[in-house]
Amino acid sequence: MARATHLALLTIFLHILTSPHAATAADSDVLLNFKKSIGNNAVLSSWTQGSSPCKPDGTANWLGVLCKNETVRGLQLQNMGLTGRIDIDVLMGLPNLRTLSFMNNSFGGLMPNVGKLNNLKSMFLSGNRFSGEIPKNAFEGMVMLKKVYLSRNGFSGPIPDSLVGLTRLIELGLEENQFTGTIPNFQQREWKSMNFSYNKLEGQIPVGLRKIDSSSFAGNKALCGEPMDTPCKKSKKLSMTLLIVLILIATTVVLAIVGTIFILVRQRHGRSRSSEIQSSNQKKVTSYGGDPPDYGSPDYSGHDDKKAGKDYGQGNLVFLREDREKFGLQDLLRASAQVLGNGSFGSAYKAVLLSGPAVVVKRFREMNGVGKEEFQDHMRRLGKLRHPNLLPLVAFYYKKEEKLLVSDHIANGNLVQLLHSNRSQGRRILDWPTRLKIIKGVARGMAHLYNELPNLTLPHGHLKSSNVLLDESYEPLIADYALAPMMNKDQAKQLMVAYQSPECVRYGHVTKQSDVWCLGILILEILTGKFPGNYNRQKGGGTDLASWVNSVVREEWTGEVFDGEMQGTKNGEGEMLKLLQVGLGCCERDVEKRWGLIQAVERIEELKERENEEYSSFGSEGEMYSSRDEFSFSMNV
Repeated sequence: MARATHLALLTIFLHILTSPHAATAADSDVLLNFKKSIGNNAVLSSWTQGSSPCKPDGTANWLGVLCKNETVRGLQLQNMGLTGRIDIDVLMGLPNLRTLSFMNNSFGGLMPNVGKLNNLKSMFLSGNRFSGEIPKNAFEGMVMLKKVYLSRNGFSGPIPDSLVGLTRLIELGLEENQFTGTIPNFQQREWKSMNFSYNKLEGQIPVGLRKIDSSSFAGNKALCGEPMDTPCKKSKKLSMTLLIVLILIATTVVLAIVGTIFILVRQRHGRSRSSEIQSSNQKKVTSYGGDPPDYGSPDYSGHDDKKAGKDYGQGNLVFLREDREKFGLQDLLRASAQVLGNGSFGSAYKAVLLSGPAVVVKRFREMNGVGKEEFQDHMRRLGKLRHPNLLPLVAFYYKKEEKLLVSDHIANGNLVQLLHSNRSQGRRILDWPTRLKIIKGVARGMAHLYNELPNLTLPHGHLKSSNVLLDESYEPLIADYALAPMMNKDQAKQLMVAYQSPECVRYGHVTKQSDVWCLGILILEILTGKFPGNYNRQKGGGTDLASWVNSVVREEWTGEVFDGEMQGTKNGEGEMLKLLQVGLGCCERDVEKRWGLIQAVERIEELKERENEEYSSFGSEGEMYSSRDEFSFSMNV
């Protein structure tokens, strides 16, 4: 009886331990301990004691957690600015962990001992600050591993042999490190992705990798063989070279012997003549003017274009402004980094260089179709633009698979944050004079783009509040301009605001008037404080501002159209109404009826913070409007 009771209790105890709720509680403790082990973890505020990382339906409660059956199956903690070290011993408490991603953070030190997590299927450590040599056996026993990404770190030494034994491995990213030696002879039959580019690898590319695109081996000057254009020297040529060297050595020895005999004979016949010969030889030796220059010496003043940073294909930043401090990609890798967000085109990072200045680096994903010369020429053209309301392009980086644009960091943030972010965070609420100042600056910047880039269909193409940065005095700086020519057309239609204009939605094409439509939406957003759903119809959310404003003011003016929190509006209502009319004129659905940019800019420049007269004339036909009168439009918006 006692034995049966003990057996029943043991069964119940095991059931409790293996139940999903018990597993969730255990996972929670492990993750909370892991959170304590890393730095800058404030972003993981949802990881709290007393809550579960996974919901009963298999979705996640905590940021960056992947769940299945109420257990933690993966961690996706990329782009969070995390620092410190990755405590693998703590993560061993997650027996169901299959995916691990810490991409684009600031973890450093040696390679974590990931071999202890032998159930992993995917591991992403790219874009951190890991360095040093990876042990040969680092991946031994990880038989389930399919994806390994270690790119954009500082790893050195040979590629670990234990990677070769991963029979299920189909994706491997090792680019932009300092790996040396030869590429191991990987035997995997099928690869989805593999990249060894921009390391210090040498020797012949293994036969099993010759079907991979040559770009996966770029930036390794000492690699040779297919699919590279550099052939490897054949063994016969090496033997011939050795034979030639041996012949030269033998010839030198023979000549030395003959020369010695000749000198001895001459000495016998007359030492004076021998002295003349020696004197002559001495003059010939000294006529060279001393030792040849040491090209490896720091005092050597000669330089070539590649070392000076003009070799665009070898991974150097190309600077477009002479008034900025120069730095390289390695300086960016060593800089203190902070993720600013993932925009339409890709990720943006704030990098604080060791020498002091802060810059913003934007990685563009959708420019893979543009050629090197075309990209460089266009960037140089943008780099020449100078206007107080345009964010200067400081430098760029070109690689077939990746493009980087570097600009100054503007500490005051962007307009979308000030208009729509959580007011509990103590942000400044923009008053009417400041909003007018912003829209005037934007209009001037757009006018400059139209003047300097007359041949572009879209001189901007992506004008929206998140691309309007504000300096310390709230002067606007327009960003991400004139990038449409560099974008893949299909991606541009999905991502860029100008392609959400009515004419593009209806007929599939854009014009310069599409930029004007974007300006109109921005004006309405500034005046109403409402987020525009027009920015990206596919994502949804927000308000169709043009239709909403038109419906409110079609019959009579009402204060509901303006942002209720906008301050400093006393005696400025009439000017606000004029700006509202400009916005609606720019948002006219019929392109033929839509205002032109010059007309819109001229009307914006006429606006004042306060009304000087009770009635102000405005409009192409001299209509008279007052803040106390009914306000109506007949525009077909």
